[in-house]
Amino acid sequence: MNIILIFAFLGCLGNALVIVKENNCYCVFAYFSNVLMFCIVMCHVVSSLVHAEPSAKKIKWCLKSDQELLKCTKLASEVPELGCVKQAGTKECIKAIKEGEADAITLDGGDIYTAGLKTYDLHPIIAEEYSGESCYYAVAVVKKGSGFSFSELKGKKSCHTGLGKSAGWNIPIGTLIAHEYIKWTGLEDSDLKKAVMEFFLASCAPGADKGSKLCQLCKGDCSRSHKEPYYDYEGAFQCLKDGVGEVAFVKHLTVTGADKADYELLCKDGTRKSIDDYKDCHLAKVPAHAVVSRKDPELAEQIFKIVTKLQGYGLFSSEGYSAKNLMFKDSTKSLLQLSKTIDSFTYLGAVYMATIRSLEKGYAKLSGAIKWCTVGHAETVKCDTWSINAVDDKGTTKIMCTRAESVDECIRKILHKEADAIAVDGGQVYTAGKCGLVPAMVEQYDEAKCTSGGEASSYYAVAVVHKDSGLTWESLKGKKSCHTAVGRTAGWNIPMGLIHKETEDCDFSKYFSESCAPGADPKSSLCALCAGSGKSVGGDEAKCKASSDELYYGYAGALRCMVEGKGEVAFVKHTTVQENADGKGPQWASGLKSAELKLICPGGSAEISSYTTCHLAKVPAHAIVTRPEMRIAVVSVLKEQQTVFGVTSSNPFKMFQSEDGSNLIFKDSTKCLQDVPSTDSYKDFLGSAYMDSMDSLRKCPDYVPGKKGLQRQIKWCL
Repeated sequence: MNIILIFAFLGCLGNALVIVKENNCYCVFAYFSNVLMFCIVMCHVVSSLVHAEPSAKKIKWCLKSDQELLKCTKLASEVPELGCVKQAGTKECIKAIKEGEADAITLDGGDIYTAGLKTYDLHPIIAEEYSGESCYYAVAVVKKGSGFSFSELKGKKSCHTGLGKSAGWNIPIGTLIAHEYIKWTGLEDSDLKKAVMEFFLASCAPGADKGSKLCQLCKGDCSRSHKEPYYDYEGAFQCLKDGVGEVAFVKHLTVTGADKADYELLCKDGTRKSIDDYKDCHLAKVPAHAVVSRKDPELAEQIFKIVTKLQGYGLFSSEGYSAKNLMFKDSTKSLLQLSKTIDSFTYLGAVYMATIRSLEKGYAKLSGAIKWCTVGHAETVKCDTWSINAVDDKGTTKIMCTRAESVDECIRKILHKEADAIAVDGGQVYTAGKCGLVPAMVEQYDEAKCTSGGEASSYYAVAVVHKDSGLTWESLKGKKSCHTAVGRTAGWNIPMGLIHKETEDCDFSKYFSESCAPGADPKSSLCALCAGSGKSVGGDEAKCKASSDELYYGYAGALRCMVEGKGEVAFVKHTTVQENADGKGPQWASGLKSAELKLICPGGSAEISSYTTCHLAKVPAHAIVTRPEMRIAVVSVLKEQQTVFGVTSSNPFKMFQSEDGSNLIFKDSTKCLQDVPSTDSYKDFLGSAYMDSMDSLRKCPDYVPGKKGLQRQIKWCL
């Protein structure tokens, strides 16, 4: 019997129906003599049916304490679409969301990592923003005059926000291990918590085993909940204020007001700074707390709509609940809806992921091989050939290959440890760096510098046209253009950055009448000139793909696009013409003469050979990017490989030559690979001028109309 039939039946028995909710049970009373008792019996049936219907429409928020439940209940009274579900702790909430018993919870980075594991497969959908930033700083706070430095923490008493939490555990413990202050091998026969207990004299790390030294300083039950007074940021700082601990690992916003005068920060370089100097004195920059849920776009959209409503009812305030940071951090100013393709690992970024992995058993067991990520069929073939040639006497290889559809996908694979390295151009170094990857080696195009060292290689981004075209830089609007790919340096970032500065218009499809810009929306005019693979079967599938499957992809591809009459200008690097013209190039360029082409630049034009005086920009060479923890292994393997397969090697296979295409894996003009100093970030590698150009270009909400790739996803700081 369904609910409609029950109500129809009861309606026939009385002149009116009254539904009363009591103790979460709905009771139906029909006003008609001798019928009341029957209706009370039916109440239990009706209750289960009536109660189920509205609950299915609610978003069930998972709470970990009575204080959070009280706040959630009050919010739910204002916004009925919100439901409240209390669990014993964070892990129980993660399980409840996985099983559909709850829908959402706000977590810090360490718990986002746990929630993102295959066991649970939850995804961050909304990030907190603090005064315009979706990140915060993990800091070590001490009392002024306490007289010890970061390197002298051994034997001190420590206060932590909670076991496995970002600012309070993962970052400080990971940093202490990285600096080898805490001696821990990461092997199966050693225990991290034991190593921490041996390092600190005593601690309060809520969530640790009760009775252990990690709970010795705690005031309550040492649980990762507000039952423990020293839990979370405020609790860890209170542990320090009470004189129980000597250092508190918290976020930079924890110490406020008059307290700032009595406390300071420990810096990794051994100095101390004021509380307000956190940007120059912190342990790490940490991704913001984020709301996680199951991978369900409709559910994510519903959650965002509800929390948007809730912001008008004190969502970011814990005033009056006898606890701090309930449901959301009290320092939250706004919320940022994340891309539907974001997962936990991409959100956290490679630097934070490296810290997390450094705390896992087995971390020290590094494989002797690296897994190279390739884009397109031709690159994969070359990589497979490389892998076979790299097999040693024991039958093992130092190079393994995995394929992705795009460089963005390769970056994701590297973040997920499904790949280890890829060679990319400057624009892609920027993207990879925003996701936390680091430049490990750089291509060198000057053979003399391979032995002498010196300045790293660079090249010029240029615009090439036919000499008789009459085109100038100032007359390009409305013409047809050929680009190496969206997001690439010479083919997109530099020319479109210049155009954006001139026009301040982010819709680049309006500037040129038609283009081939691989990686753009295939339906847009930016892909109108692309050729696909040129094959009769499957050719259209490759059209405008940012891989070697598209004939007009890359430097040679962009030039070919112009040479074959599709475009009127090609944006390439300064060596592209000389590598393909005058009989040096493939079949499509057999009749191409460099004397028939010229360079155009703002304010003038020049011969192809005059790129030093007529160019769009001088840009850094291509670099190999990897996860921070893999840098040493990648450099070691590549140095060994170029000794065997480099320019001067007699081996038939050459790392820096391409048989079935051009610039496959590495640029063909590469003479060797050189180290990027381990202290250099991607910003240091790219340089201030290039960073300014990229930051200007990224003011556009999307690089391309309708295209929402990884560039769209990395707007928050990592």
